[in-house]
Amino acid sequence: MNKERTLSRDVTGTQIPSGEKQSLPAGTRIFIHQTLGGSYTVQTDFGLFRIDGKDGDALGEQVIDNTVKAATLSDGAPDPEAIWGQLRQVFDPEIPVNIVDLGLIYSMDVEKTSDTGYKVSVAMTLTAPGCGMGPAIAEDAKSKILLVPGVGDAEVRITWDPAWNQSMISEEGKMKLGLI
Repeated sequence: MNKERTLSRDVTGTQIPSGEKQSLPAGTRIFIHQTLGGSYTVQTDFGLFRIDGKDGDALGEQVIDNTVKAATLSDGAPDPEAIWGQLRQVFDPEIPVNIVDLGLIYSMDVEKTSDTGYKVSVAMTLTAPGCGMGPAIAEDAKSKILLVPGVGDAEVRITWDPAWNQSMISEEGKMKLGLI
């Protein structure tokens, strides 16, 4: 892809791999590396960032609507299928398969809280213990989960037990990676 562009307005990006939010000013020169999961991965003179699809216009691209519609159950709880759908919109910037199909999500729990509605807790792993992308991927997952109606809080925890291996990849993921 590698399209060179200049930001037309200020945007907030998630720095890769730290996961920290940072303001990118108008006039910043960027190179778009990929568009997956409703976000853009861009290179700047001061690092790699993930920019939300709602800011596509600032990149000279189409705005991507990441709104989740009608995603609550009859009791007001967030629909677990909507949460899984959001997790399927999260990608490692180096692998073109979402984190669910990669087999990185070990658990997803929804619990009622008194002050924020519902909290979603996710336990996930990475493809390798030395992968520096963990904070950025976890932050992206948290941001996407918080878009689901009824979710007031989200926690994404990285664990190494059990260790990930390629047998955890879904059939669809294996096809995308050319493993079958």
